[in-house]
Amino acid sequence: MEKSKRIALVAHDNRKKDLVEWVEFNYKTLLGHQLICTGTTGKLIEETILNKLEPKEEMMVPIIMLKSGPLGGDLQMGALIAEGNIDLLIFFWDPMQPQPHDVDVKALLRITVVYNIPTACNRSTADFMISSHLLKEKYEPNLVDYSVYISRQIP
Repeated sequence: MEKSKRIALVAHDNRKKDLVEWVEFNYKTLLGHQLICTGTTGKLIEETILNKLEPKEEMMVPIIMLKSGPLGGDLQMGALIAEGNIDLLIFFWDPMQPQPHDVDVKALLRITVVYNIPTACNRSTADFMISSHLLKEKYEPNLVDYSVYISRQIP
């Protein structure tokens, strides 16, 4: 990971307001990083950040917007993680509300563990992550070798 991180931001419908408030509070720190968001969440975050900036300022880092989670955005996010293109995931998910794409959500959270991606699923953890000195430093995560799980192909 370089000094400037690629931060993925995702929120379920009942948690979007919480994530928007968190972004509003932390927008200055977030501007130094690349933001990758799923659909509606990305639009809300972009609007929030643009409203905080002075009229003459331009957004320093554009937000990459993927599809909405249920339309494949969670899967796109997982692919970006597997390709090494996301450094942190902040995913405010709703543990009380069943999701039509729950399998995709579980796959996304699983892939963050496989690739050792720091993941915050609530505001407290996100606060600790964004205030860590490691956010501003180059960091080399220690990856687990899962090659023993790869099945051998029959010749």
